[in-house]
Amino acid sequence: MNWFEAIILALIEGLTEFLPVSSTGHMIFASSIAEIQDSAFIKMFQVSIQFGAILAVVVLYWKKFFKETSFQFYLKLGFAVIPALVLGLFFDDLIESVLEKPIPIAITLILGGIVLIFIDRFFQNPKILREEDISFRKAITIGFWQCLAMMPGTSRSAASIIGGMQQGLSRKTAAEFSFFLAVPTMFAVTCYSVFLKDWEVTPVLEQKGYEMIFASSESLWFFIIGNIVAFVVAMLAIKFFVGILNKYGFKVWGWYRIVAGSLLLLYFLL
Repeated sequence: MNWFEAIILALIEGLTEFLPVSSTGHMIFASSIAEIQDSAFIKMFQVSIQFGAILAVVVLYWKKFFKETSFQFYLKLGFAVIPALVLGLFFDDLIESVLEKPIPIAITLILGGIVLIFIDRFFQNPKILREEDISFRKAITIGFWQCLAMMPGTSRSAASIIGGMQQGLSRKTAAEFSFFLAVPTMFAVTCYSVFLKDWEVTPVLEQKGYEMIFASSESLWFFIIGNIVAFVVAMLAIKFFVGILNKYGFKVWGWYRIVAGSLLLLYFLL
């Protein structure tokens, strides 16, 4: 991987992580189209730059996340993230080996787009307008909805927001809870992928665990610059997404998924 490829992947991660379009799917598409080498280092890089996107949520919602939030809300986030951690530990590698290919992801994009076009019709009378009113049961239920994102192309953001709306949250509240839930979820996934997951040995990834990142000074700079780019772009994407979601709902993103998925499906089939 060169610097141009690293920055492109970081831009895609920052732009799509909090949009209902699947950041993982878009990075896989970009890697396939640009013929970026499919290696353990590339996969770990794609996961590790999620840390920059996490920081964007923390910075944008700093006051709400740390000053206006009760300890009970942190507990709700803790319980909500458990389903993804448990199921991901057992099934992530299996799902990745079977479905992390461009054609299945393109099909998932299309099917998910069809769902998004009509999803707003089913949740028109929200009852919960504040994060403080989300119960532990509802938080855990949203956590199970988030697990749908284990299937590449599904979108963690879309799954958790729709789960929130299904539990009576308004679109804005569901989106913000999805952002908050992303912090422990993505932090745990990043730590696991970087420090614990047993990647295959490559010239760049010499060992398992902490020392892997520092196998070379260039790989370290890839991580640093990649996370900075993802952080800046994610901040812009979050503000943009909330405005579009409040004004138009999910329909815009549904059509995007259908068009993008159809074009990509034709590209990879032909």
